[in-house]
Amino acid sequence: QVQLVESGGGSVQAGGSQRLACVASGNTGSTWCMAWFRQAPGKEREGVAGDITQGFRGTADFVKGRFSISRDNAKNTLYLQMDSLEPEDTAMYYCAAAPQCNRWSLLQGPTYSYWGQGTQVTVSS
Repeated sequence: QVQLVESGGGSVQAGGSQRLACVASGNTGSTWCMAWFRQAPGKEREGVAGDITQGFRGTADFVKGRFSISRDNAKNTLYLQMDSLEPEDTAMYYCAAAPQCNRWSLLQGPTYSYWGQGTQVTVSS
């Protein structure tokens, strides 16, 4: 059984920064695909950034240059560093994991079998 637990959400003013963390436990490994998604009220879930082992990372265009993803395999932890936050970034952020993926499916929700409970990020203007 795989469990994903997110942390690091909260309220921040526009222009500020936050770092989210997702700790994975259970039958995961360093070769698994992991990603961050978000969903704002009334909107569809969207992929934000993902990481495939061996160094490939993908970031959605709408956060490119502001958000970055990283991974510490020794700690089974995925991070999302969010800088220059905007009110439009307000959403519930979810961590997801899958045994395999490719660069085309990295930010597609159906790729992922396991999801965390989410952590709320609220950006005020």
